[in-house]
Amino acid sequence: MLFRKIFYLEIFVIILSINIISFAQSTTTPDSTSQKSTMEKDSSDTPSFNFNKMPEWHEMITNIPGDWSKYFQVTFQENKIPLYLTVATTTAALVVTDDKTWQESDKFYKGGGANKLFSDIFTEMGDGKTQFGLGALFGIYGLITNDARAVRTGSQIVQAVLASGTVVQVLKHITGRESPFVATSPTGIWNFFPNQIDYHQHVPHFDAFPSGHVTTFLATVIVIAENYPEVWWIRPAGYLFTAGLAAGMVNKGIHWYSDYPLAIVLGYTFGMIAAHPEGIPNSIAGKKLNVMPILVEKGFGLSVGYSF
Repeated sequence: MLFRKIFYLEIFVIILSINIISFAQSTTTPDSTSQKSTMEKDSSDTPSFNFNKMPEWHEMITNIPGDWSKYFQVTFQENKIPLYLTVATTTAALVVTDDKTWQESDKFYKGGGANKLFSDIFTEMGDGKTQFGLGALFGIYGLITNDARAVRTGSQIVQAVLASGTVVQVLKHITGRESPFVATSPTGIWNFFPNQIDYHQHVPHFDAFPSGHVTTFLATVIVIAENYPEVWWIRPAGYLFTAGLAAGMVNKGIHWYSDYPLAIVLGYTFGMIAAHPEGIPNSIAGKKLNVMPILVEKGFGLSVGYSF
């Protein structure tokens, strides 16, 4: 498919641009040859970690159990109660309007034109091939140029996608929510703990919540942004693509908007965990990711904020 070839060429150009910018800055900033992210800046309150060392080939797999452990340690804390209350409240509010927003999105998509084109493009972009493709390209670039940071970024992308994706799959197999295009009720039936044979024979009837596309794509964005903090446009561009992916999947009937609040938190958290093997610094852990509902013309939307 011509689009996919062009898309992966663009990804390669983006990766090359990120590393060219990083190299250019390293020639003008004495201490920037190593990763100058919030990881190193906060080394006083976190264990030491050698960011110039090439990661072992197996770390992308062997680090995953530790990521799950860290996720539960980070999540089940008293200071996280407001965040998850916000996620629950936002999800419930969006469920109420899911039918209305899905119907409008469906009409919008079926109207064709640019909306249908971009919905198809963004949806394809989040199907997993992009995430693993980015990881592979970072790794290949790093091995060719002996760039430990690029190799580490590629390894951590794969690690974050696998770790977060596994948790998402467990939740999908527990919640069993119908996708919009096969829904037998206005907001999709939730078949908790569905029969696993039925699940695998009729996946769209059970796998809407939460969105694995958004979780793994956002985790990928966070890993890249944390490894290349000097490249300012990674976060806004990544968040924009994530939003386009989320809207595109609703337009195509794959997801409801209420499938996203938890996915956003999962993706952000696992991305941060993978990008900080030395432990998430206190200055970052103290920052707040806020997911709030907003009232728009034809229903509810999502407002995502990050306090610096």
